[in-house]
Amino acid sequence: MFLAMNRFRIARGHEDAFLAHWRARTSYLDDAPGFVRFQLLQGPQTDEYTLFASHTEWETEAAFEAWTHSDAFRKAHVNAAKTPREFYLGPPQLELFTAVL
Repeated sequence: MFLAMNRFRIARGHEDAFLAHWRARTSYLDDAPGFVRFQLLQGPQTDEYTLFASHTEWETEAAFEAWTHSDAFRKAHVNAAKTPREFYLGPPQLELFTAVL
């Protein structure tokens, strides 16, 4: 199992609009070979931001890598780029994990 996560620091007051944007976007993940599951997670808050993480689970790292080079990935991320910049306090932080147990 392979996990890919992007952490987003979303400016306080923009959480609902950020979630609405994610609900409305087309991810094209369901047709990706090796894709298992997606979740958008909401984490702790500070005075400045609320932490969110997109979490994708894949059968293998190779399946994830293939997805990142696919036309579907490009189409999904064209739509993602339409998220208003004022939502974010800095760029997303990508984290990749391989299951070991």
